[in-house]
Amino acid sequence: MVKNNDNKALNVPHLRFPEFTGVWKKCIIGDLATKVGSGVTPRGGESVYKTDGHPFVRSQNVGLGHLILDDIAFIDEETHQRQKNTELQLDDVLLNITGASIGRSALVNTQVVEGNVNQHVCIIRTRNNLVPSFLCNFLLSNHGQKQIDSFQAGGNRQGLNFEQIKSIKIAIPSIDEQNKVAKLLQLIEERISTQNKIIKKLETLIKALSHKLTTQKKPNTLLKDCLVCHSSTLLESHVNGKGQYPVYGATGICGYTDKSDISGDSILIIKDGASVGTITYATGKYSVIGTLNYLQTMQEHYSLLYIYYSLKTFDFRPYITGMAIPHIYFRDYGKAKIWCPDIVEQKRIATVLRTMDAKLKINHSILCNLTLQKQYFIHNLFI
Repeated sequence: MVKNNDNKALNVPHLRFPEFTGVWKKCIIGDLATKVGSGVTPRGGESVYKTDGHPFVRSQNVGLGHLILDDIAFIDEETHQRQKNTELQLDDVLLNITGASIGRSALVNTQVVEGNVNQHVCIIRTRNNLVPSFLCNFLLSNHGQKQIDSFQAGGNRQGLNFEQIKSIKIAIPSIDEQNKVAKLLQLIEERISTQNKIIKKLETLIKALSHKLTTQKKPNTLLKDCLVCHSSTLLESHVNGKGQYPVYGATGICGYTDKSDISGDSILIIKDGASVGTITYATGKYSVIGTLNYLQTMQEHYSLLYIYYSLKTFDFRPYITGMAIPHIYFRDYGKAKIWCPDIVEQKRIATVLRTMDAKLKINHSILCNLTLQKQYFIHNLFI
C-alpha cells in the first residue's frame, strides 16, 4: 500500500496498491446501476411477519457494511409475490434512505436472497463495470457520506430519493483494482465478525462461570448485611467534558470532574430507567450521577469483587417497581440472599473471574483496533 500526496491532481486515492497506476474515472451511480429502488411495507404491517418464509429486510437489518440478521422478519409466498419487483439478488447493494440510520449500507448475501425490502431501504443493482462491494464501501466512506449528508441540508430529514442516489458522484478504477480494494475490506470485515463471535462466546462463558462459582451452595447472606448503598444527587447536566476524575452515568463514563465524590472500589448499579439493574465495577476516584447507586462493603470478611460477580447473574426483575419508569430500591433487593463462602474462597473465585474479564477486555480492544483499521482504509482508499 502506498500513499499518494498529489491525489487531488491525479484523481487517485490517498492510499493505493502499488501495482495499479492511472487515474480513476469520474461517474455517477445512475450511470453504473441497472436498478435503484425500494420496496414497501406489506399490508397489515408487522402482523404479516412470519417465523420463516422469504426474508424481509428492514432498515435495522442494514449495518455498516454487513447485514444484521438477529431480528430478521419473514413474509409468506403470497406477500412475496406481491412485491416480486423488489426481490433481492445476490450482491445487491442495500442503502438505508430514511431515519437515524440513513446512509448505512450492506450487501445482499445468500441468507436474504429472494427476500424483499421495505420502503426505508433502497436496492442498488450495479452494472458489470462496478463491483458491488466496492460501491457498498464507497457509500460508507467520507466521500459517500458527505454527499448523502448534503442531501439532508437545512434540517430536512425526509430521507433520500432515488434521483439523489443516482446523482451521487463516484470515481472508479479498473475492475481488478476495485476487486482488490473490496477484497481487502472484506477480509477485515470477516476478521471483525470473527472477533465479535470470540467476544460473544467469552461473555457467555463468563456469565455461566460466574453463576456456577457463586451459586455452588444455598444462599446464606443477605445483601444488606454485606453491602452499604449510597446515593448521589449529581445531575448529568452539571458534568463537564474535562476534568481529572470520571463521572459514571447509565451508559458508562458521561463526563469528568475536577473533584471526585467517591474513593475506592464500588459496584455501580442503575436504579431506574430502561437499563435498571445493570451493574459496573469502578475503582479509584470518581463520581456518579443520580440515576446510579453505588454499593460498597465495609466488612473485611466480604470481597466486593466477589459480590459483584454474584450480582452479575442476580435476577433483579422481582424487585422492579413502577410502570412508566422502572425502578429498584436497595431496601427491597437488599433482603435477597447470595451464597458467600469464607473470604479466602471469595477472593479465589473473584480472581478467576477477574482474569476472564481481563481477557474479555483485551478482545474488546482488538475489536476496537480492527474497527478503526477498517475505517482508516475506507476513508483513504476512495475518492
